[in-house]
Amino acid sequence: EHNSPDVFAQECSFYGSGDFRPNALRLSADGTGVSDFVYKSHRTFRGRLALDGLPAARADENTQTLEVTLVDTVSGCRLKLYYTVFAELDIISRYMVIENGGEHKVRIDKCMPLTLDIPRSDLEMISFYGRHNKELNFQRAPLHHGIQSVGSKRGATSHHYNPFIALCDRKATEEKGEAYGFNFVYSGSFLDEVEGDQTNGTRVLVGLGSECFSYTLGAGESFCSPEAVMTYSANGIGHMSRNFHGFIRNNVMPSVSLEPHPVVLNTWEACYFRINEEILLDFAREAKKTGFDMLVMDDGWFRKRNNDRAGLGDWFENREKFPDGLASFVKKVKAEGIKFGIWVEPEMVNPDSDLYRAHPEWALRVEGREPLLSRHQLVLDMANDEVIDYLINIFDKTFEGVDIDYFKWDMNRPLADIGSYALSAECQGELYHRYVLGMYRLQERLVTEFPHILLENCSGGGARFDAGMLYYSPQIWCSDDTDAIERLSIQEGTALIYPLSAMGAHVSDCPNHTVGRTTPFETRGYVALAGTFGYELDVTKIPEEDRAMIPEQVAMYHKYNDLVREGDYYRIASYSENRYFDCYGVVKKDKTEALYTFVQVLSRPNYHSRRVFFKGLDPEKNYKIEGEETVYTGDVLMNAGYLVQNLWGDFKSRLIHIVEA
Repeated sequence: EHNSPDVFAQECSFYGSGDFRPNALRLSADGTGVSDFVYKSHRTFRGRLALDGLPAARADENTQTLEVTLVDTVSGCRLKLYYTVFAELDIISRYMVIENGGEHKVRIDKCMPLTLDIPRSDLEMISFYGRHNKELNFQRAPLHHGIQSVGSKRGATSHHYNPFIALCDRKATEEKGEAYGFNFVYSGSFLDEVEGDQTNGTRVLVGLGSECFSYTLGAGESFCSPEAVMTYSANGIGHMSRNFHGFIRNNVMPSVSLEPHPVVLNTWEACYFRINEEILLDFAREAKKTGFDMLVMDDGWFRKRNNDRAGLGDWFENREKFPDGLASFVKKVKAEGIKFGIWVEPEMVNPDSDLYRAHPEWALRVEGREPLLSRHQLVLDMANDEVIDYLINIFDKTFEGVDIDYFKWDMNRPLADIGSYALSAECQGELYHRYVLGMYRLQERLVTEFPHILLENCSGGGARFDAGMLYYSPQIWCSDDTDAIERLSIQEGTALIYPLSAMGAHVSDCPNHTVGRTTPFETRGYVALAGTFGYELDVTKIPEEDRAMIPEQVAMYHKYNDLVREGDYYRIASYSENRYFDCYGVVKKDKTEALYTFVQVLSRPNYHSRRVFFKGLDPEKNYKIEGEETVYTGDVLMNAGYLVQNLWGDFKSRLIHIVEA
């Protein structure tokens, strides 16, 4: 008796196998794409194996892995499925390795390392959409029969979609209901597919997809997929978020993420390309006086880089701007008593550059076609080992003897003209993935060569805010939109998936350079406190009353940073939903301290004080609110609530610091 494969749960579904739901693997050995892998063996072991050339979660003493080996007798290929369990974090990681044990080449045309069949369809799907300056907008909709998907074809995870999705009960809230969360530890094009099927079940797939991926394996060669991770919460969406936060913070991000991050003054919004030694030394002196830890020199420091039309790829110091060289300039900055950081964009090249004139074949290009310019730049072919070797050598030479504490790595356009001089015609489909591997190789070299440095990633803001990048850099600039009110929704979306300590967030000048809005300096500081905290302005020109607040804000950061960096995150209210106010908090693991941020976006006339119901406290503990004498139980603050007086004016805010009494 035969049963149809498309009505049963599958751990990995294969194209052409009779399972007509979205498949996880399409492997072409004979031109058909059909494969039929069957179980051969399995084993379990403590820890986990390294993923060749890919970021992956680090094992701890309790981590265990299951390896299941399957074989396709026609092609001679072996498929190994890996399940790594991080039990204390409620996380399971999945990836696959395909080994060509046959005598002929095979081509992988689709690769989805995570498949999960859920025997129900009465769920809603959570995902995020966006664009430049408006990243990570929350969306939630009921599942329907058919395929729902998000993905990227841009070569990076993109401003437009994040490689995270969740499925939850239709009545799930922050505190109640079931939620299944999925994410991809990868920084390139991806696909998340969900189908409500004929049996009222739900299939979830996470991986590389097929439109921007193929990979050819010769006899004896193997391919390792990136890993996907999943978690489950029976206690609401907030618990799912905290599962991911703990996992990413402790097992994905580098150990430097557990240390306090420096308060930086970045030059970009203050100066753009108009920088030189004299201007920046003035910045350094003022930065020291006002309490900053570090000066970060953004774009404009190299060769002919006076605008965005020239110079990318020519990573040599500009002697007109820095007459005695970069090393000498950095020594002068350090002499003022602060640290130094620098901006780079290694993956890009301007046609107006010495590098492009010497090696036009090093840019992504399709022979005979005019390449597409974006932001006056082309993309270097990171799949070409010659390009990676060149970048390693040029950075070694330029930064030799330069005392750098921080690199900001930028990437300001998507991939187009998907062709590589370094790949054969049959392997061009590998370019998207090989590009990411090359980029990872360069980041790995950077953090290995400069083990003391702090690396911050950026991609026109949040176009590559993903767990793969967080493996190398403990913070990512989450948006080029620095307006405090715009940042409320951007940071809310980011914080649903990623720890607060990973979010690059700065106080910027007003009127804001993106939206022209003017908000109180105090509110700008409170909103930036939810991330890495720093400044993006000309400290020598801002109003004196604002400049006088900077030392207080820096002291505020140092007072609360351990709590923000290590505490559990709770969402109280969402401005994106109610259009009037925002509120969120972080609570110390032992429940002895909490910090809640309240932002009144729009004031309302003749309106009562707002009753805010805090979350995450111990109902049995007694608490005091800083500045008040009243003692409250955690039960009262969470269930009876706390009255926040109606603040006079728009864009006003308040920090509410609570400690055990």
